[in-house]
Amino acid sequence: MAAAARLAVAGHQVAVYERGQTHGGGVGRFERDGFAFDTGPGLLHLPAVYRDLFVKTGKETLEQCVELTQVDPASRHVFADGTDVPLPNASRAGVVRALDDAFGAGAGERWSDLVNRAREAWDATRRPLLEEPLRADWQTLGRDPYPAPVRRGVSGWFRRDGGAARRPAALADVARRELKDPRAVALLESHALAHSLDPRTAPASAAVLPYLEQTFGTWYARGGIRALADAVYERCRARKVRFSFGAEVVGIVEKDGRAAGVELADGSVAEADAVVAGIDPALLPSLLGGAEPWHDGDVRPGGGALGSGPGDGAAGRLTVFLALRGARPEDTAHRTVVHAPDRDAELAAVFGEAAGPGGAGGPGAGLGTRAPCPRPTVTVLRPDDPTTRPDEDHEAVTLTATVAPHGPVDWIDGTAAEEDADRLLAVAEAAIPGLRDRLLWREVRTPADTAADTGATGGAVPGPALAGAEGRFLRPANATRLPGLYLAGGWAHPGGGLAHAGMSGTMVAGLIVGGADWRGSE
Repeated sequence: MAAAARLAVAGHQVAVYERGQTHGGGVGRFERDGFAFDTGPGLLHLPAVYRDLFVKTGKETLEQCVELTQVDPASRHVFADGTDVPLPNASRAGVVRALDDAFGAGAGERWSDLVNRAREAWDATRRPLLEEPLRADWQTLGRDPYPAPVRRGVSGWFRRDGGAARRPAALADVARRELKDPRAVALLESHALAHSLDPRTAPASAAVLPYLEQTFGTWYARGGIRALADAVYERCRARKVRFSFGAEVVGIVEKDGRAAGVELADGSVAEADAVVAGIDPALLPSLLGGAEPWHDGDVRPGGGALGSGPGDGAAGRLTVFLALRGARPEDTAHRTVVHAPDRDAELAAVFGEAAGPGGAGGPGAGLGTRAPCPRPTVTVLRPDDPTTRPDEDHEAVTLTATVAPHGPVDWIDGTAAEEDADRLLAVAEAAIPGLRDRLLWREVRTPADTAADTGATGGAVPGPALAGAEGRFLRPANATRLPGLYLAGGWAHPGGGLAHAGMSGTMVAGLIVGGADWRGSE
């Protein structure tokens, strides 16, 4: 939709074909008995991406269309030993004080030093990774920009066949080396896990994730993040974008060596000068008669170049919506993260057993079944938003955990899903005492539901693109081998997340309007 609005303003006639019955893709909404819940992201980071979209596509600003508020504290963290830490929103000094108070003197300074190094990584890669279409020499982004040195014996010297080979530090290495305290390590790793990243194999540059939160803040939209999707949809409609729902695309039409439209499931064909695909690029060959839209050496689905190993492993979300009797207590944190007591067991349940430090087996270990984690990390969202509940005497709460996608785990098995939901409920009681006594009903959504709603393979949720790891955490470029065919959304450059998806729309619109050599900075 971000691409559609920008293209319409540039003078194009734009039509959106959506196989679902509503707009927004993974940014959905579930409603029942006066309660309402986001089915996708619950919070927004980098709102400047959407401020720019609204400024460039109409007279009304983002804040005139969506009521945004900063969440403070940004998050509350409850650790296995009972340590309870609220972290203020967009306050570096406040975070330092909070961590010193909770973990002991020096903990805040160590965290601040790590965030400062993450800022260097952000500054080094922001333009080529987030503000411009992926360059042909994308291999330069294979070098990790995180400035911490690699140390023999700490970050490791390993090769999968048992020989010695130097490798860059993974995020988990950086966490242990630079933060020391296991609770601070868990805090850093939880940022990666929340973005579908395995900290054992994600590059050290993933430290930019907490940097972004601390620097640009955490935001909530009244009515849920679905309200943002509604606002973008209405902006598209105001710019005369035409939407067709229940319109599944089953083929991409080629003519004279370029994309020339789409074939729909009803047999009709919609002709076009350009086609923008907002789906998982791994599904594109099936729409192109088996042909792959990549050049040799291009970044491919899964990360890296032709023939390279897998990048970040697919991870899904298990979500439990809770309708509670009783008012939301004052001073309740909007977001509470209850950390797993055994992170190794949790990562093995989500991503599979690691192949060894630096190996690709951790994120790529998608075969076979995986046992659920008895006590996973659970994020508890408790918005102070009257639009999410029938009245002030009730509360709408969302629990989420990062889990394996459908495939390694059979998420169609309703009994197993309910058992896992019970585990999330038990963990959440650390944040909501007396939870079970307040429960009116619950609704469980699994990766199988995500797959049915969005078409994402296994119901996986894409993580953001990252520099380092030889490019295994990059996404396919927005321009493909087939002229006229472009990629947008979380599965394309620059990766998943609300802000990144908006950036991909900006890049695609720029490529179509300005040509193949367009750069966002221009």
